[in-house]
Amino acid sequence: MTEQTVDAPTVLWSRPESERAGTPLLVMLHGYGSHEHDLFGIVDSLPSAFTVASLRAPEPAGPGFAWFGLRTDMSFSLDAVKDTTREVAEWIDSVREQHSSVTLFGFSQGMCVATSLIRHRPADYAAVVALSGFVARAEGEDNADGFFADDQLAARKLPLFWGRDQEDPVIPAEAVEYSNAWLRENTNLTKVLYSNMGHGILPQELAHVTEFLRFTVLPKPG
Repeated sequence: MTEQTVDAPTVLWSRPESERAGTPLLVMLHGYGSHEHDLFGIVDSLPSAFTVASLRAPEPAGPGFAWFGLRTDMSFSLDAVKDTTREVAEWIDSVREQHSSVTLFGFSQGMCVATSLIRHRPADYAAVVALSGFVARAEGEDNADGFFADDQLAARKLPLFWGRDQEDPVIPAEAVEYSNAWLRENTNLTKVLYSNMGHGILPQELAHVTEFLRFTVLPKPG
């Protein structure tokens, strides 16, 4: 495990730089108020072929950090989402050539960033793991600048795993409904619901994520 600070963000790596060349990259994006060490605890449960880079969000929030500010009603600025998406995409570009592919893993608010990244540049990613989070609503004038290329993404049908608990107490129902409709329309969606998970991650979910990553990203044996 190595930790590296670049212009943005702080990154926790599963491999030293000398061992990363040619490996598939899995970029982890944590939730609101968390940090890069949080999701890193599940790395050993994921396929060992991946090099994992766990990123720290840029804004201080509670005991940790946030990708963008949230109001008390869980609303947010779409411009802030776009700014963060640009910054994360720039960092990924700085390491992309070392790796055979780039896959995104976003939890909670990190799911919003992960889905925004694939909407912004659909051809850049192999797959997405999206857990217990939401998709940013961006329609009509919200996307007048063409930042989100949803038509291109829909045509590509990028594989995306969405896991959540129907009783998740954190993500508002309206956000879940929008995310469900958007994901079905614009991705090759694998959706799995879990019981008694709340706003977290269960071993059963990690087993499904591992199966998804092996099937969609890693080379097939033989």
